[in-house]
Amino acid sequence: MDKTKLENLFENLSKPLILDGAMGSLIQQKGYPTDKHLWTSYLNFKYPQVISEIHKDYIKAGCDILTTNTFRTNPLAIKNANFGLDISEAVKLSVELSKKVAENNNVLLAGSNAPVEDCYQVERRVRLSEIKYNHEKHIELLYNNGVDFILNETQSHFDEIEIICRFCSDNNIPYIISLFVTSDLKLLSGENITEAVELIKSYNPLLISFNCFSDSVFLKLIKVINLNFRWGFYLNCGSGEYTDKEISCGLDENRYAEIVKSSLSLKPKLIGACCGSNPNHIKSIKNLLDEEFSV
Repeated sequence: MDKTKLENLFENLSKPLILDGAMGSLIQQKGYPTDKHLWTSYLNFKYPQVISEIHKDYIKAGCDILTTNTFRTNPLAIKNANFGLDISEAVKLSVELSKKVAENNNVLLAGSNAPVEDCYQVERRVRLSEIKYNHEKHIELLYNNGVDFILNETQSHFDEIEIICRFCSDNNIPYIISLFVTSDLKLLSGENITEAVELIKSYNPLLISFNCFSDSVFLKLIKVINLNFRWGFYLNCGSGEYTDKEISCGLDENRYAEIVKSSLSLKPKLIGACCGSNPNHIKSIKNLLDEEFSV
């Protein structure tokens, strides 16, 4: 779907689109280890059927948007992992895996693009020029291999966010920026959430999302920020801290549905679930929206 059609779709929604749920934590729960550099994206190449089955489960649960398992297929991760693939091949294989499941299922395909380094890393270890190259190359490869739009997830550094926005805007690539904020509603780089939102709005994304923080932070956020823009969310459903390497579910689908219901008056355009979630969370969102928006 081209950019104009996507913009019209998000602008004129009669009810929120449903994003799929977690991939990495669900893979962990199935007994597969994470890789230091590739997180769980190595399964795209080693055990692709595992990824396909999870995609299928989310489609059966009712998602409208399927996310590629490319959270860690950026150039730096592929290089450091020394997995025997170059970046172009790695992204192509990863996107094709998701496209095969998405076709004929009437779902949009979002290309996941994560922060270049660890999502919760305050001090960066690579130069800004490397960050710029990683995002531009990864986004370009994702889009050229056929995703509908780029889902830039868990972004929390102001300069990195601006790099992404400028590149997507300059190249007419449809995209979403999804922000991670701390409990004081700031980016990891220190800026207030409102500063980040105003920057992103100036680059005309499909929408601005929020992801991977707790329900308590989310409830605080929606009381403080003026949501006068296309927005969405997918919250952390894990137990423990968001920095935990092993993630299990701590927020069940029924409680999550209650949180989703409380947000509907604010007219989100997209709703999903993040770390610790599973297809039951997506099914609960689907059932809730069907009930709330029934004609």
